[in-house]
Amino acid sequence: MEMKEIIEKAWEDRSMLSNPEVQNVINTVIEELDKGRLRVAQPNEDGTWTVNDWVKKAVIMYFPIRKMETIECGPMEFYDKMALKTGYEALGVRVVPHAVARYGAYLAKGTILMPSYVNIGAYVDSGTMVDTWATVGSCAQIGKDVHLSGGVGIGGVLEPVQAAPVIIGDGAFLGSRCIVVEGVRVGKEAVLGANVVLTASSKIIDVTGPEPIEYKGFVPDRSVVIPGTIPKEFASGTYQVPCALIIGKRKPSTDLKTSLNDALRENNVSI
Repeated sequence: MEMKEIIEKAWEDRSMLSNPEVQNVINTVIEELDKGRLRVAQPNEDGTWTVNDWVKKAVIMYFPIRKMETIECGPMEFYDKMALKTGYEALGVRVVPHAVARYGAYLAKGTILMPSYVNIGAYVDSGTMVDTWATVGSCAQIGKDVHLSGGVGIGGVLEPVQAAPVIIGDGAFLGSRCIVVEGVRVGKEAVLGANVVLTASSKIIDVTGPEPIEYKGFVPDRSVVIPGTIPKEFASGTYQVPCALIIGKRKPSTDLKTSLNDALRENNVSI
């Protein structure tokens, strides 16, 4: 039986988790994720993504077959079911204390982890910086040369199993305290200003043209995005609720930070 078929059968019949052969398959899936040879989601040539639900199921079933144990790291001690990622020097990954990545998360060569956290099933591609106190949730897919600034929160998605993971495109820049969750996809080289919050239901409104264009769950490539509000009617009256505003496009002639500053200045928005 192929790994996928075994995982699907065990998902429907959890009594199979006591079978050593099934446990071996689950362990193999996690190792493949850790090495980057298998992904929870993979890009297609047409720009779409394919989500491998069976891989997420394997990650979920990995928890009950693991036993709690004490993990000692110098003077620090942890007590958990999940092992920590190791071998950073051989991987070519810079890890600053107190950054933590779980075994089963893939970190490509050239990744930099400031004091931060990367969960199991995540895929972080080369040249990306996960800055101080940023978190990369379970199964999130982070592209090449991405900058996740201080305090950025990338949501994880193991349940519901059918939900798509958060996907951040190559070259994207996420400003401090941005939150991206619930399978939202951020396009290549997009720039999110500080405190932008994107959920599956968030309205993302392009205000650069004569008429607004609304997106949900997706930020187009090279967009410059800031927090905004829109009025919404409630029983007790009209109130402002959060949204995200696309106020421009990143200029090819400038880097990410300069692009963001220029776009804000051009639109009379405080920096």
